[in-house]
Amino acid sequence: MTIRLPECLLFDLDGTILDSLPGIEYSVRAAFETCGLTLRMDDLRQMIGPPIRTILSIVGQVEDQKTLDELEGAFRQSYDTEGWRRTVCFPGAQVTLRTMYQYGHRLFVVSNKPRHISLRILESEGIVNLFERITTSDSRSPAFRGKAEMIGHLMAERNIAKEGCLLVGDTMEDAQAAAATGIGFVYMTHGYGAITGAPAVPLLFQLDDFRQFLPLVTQEPVCDR
Repeated sequence: MTIRLPECLLFDLDGTILDSLPGIEYSVRAAFETCGLTLRMDDLRQMIGPPIRTILSIVGQVEDQKTLDELEGAFRQSYDTEGWRRTVCFPGAQVTLRTMYQYGHRLFVVSNKPRHISLRILESEGIVNLFERITTSDSRSPAFRGKAEMIGHLMAERNIAKEGCLLVGDTMEDAQAAAATGIGFVYMTHGYGAITGAPAVPLLFQLDDFRQFLPLVTQEPVCDR
């Protein structure tokens, strides 16, 4: 049986398209140093994905909201100036996304990453123009409450049918968002999460490398451009 990708492909950023760990780790450490606080977790790999305030709370065991305000401010000061520059695409991501675009797929981003930094990184990596729509948690006010809400809004805005799209991500949050919105899910194992014990997750593929998409993309054009 031939399996073809649907027309619309939605992508998470951190851990999916972008290897953002070096930049986030750099700025998390800078934030704790600036605030004179102790970082309680050395390995941040499994923490990438949720909003940064959640990450800071967990890795520093901090619950006080004023302290979290200070940490978040210090993180953003570092990340917006230096940290983001340490972010690059995973191997094969750029060429695969360009191939998807050339074969007629409509590409979208759904991410917890702030919009201004998402655009800056994607522009720096030369792929920002491949995406029809980049939806982030702060793309509107009030902010989206999670990826499921982002996906639902995007599908309604762009008139995308459930059977005509899928989400590519690397965390349980991504998998659960796909399940909540009734779309398929592709799990990228090169990321920072683990998909376990979730039989309800609509897992279509489990890929270790972006280039594994290419045989699926090049079977046949999705539409004419």
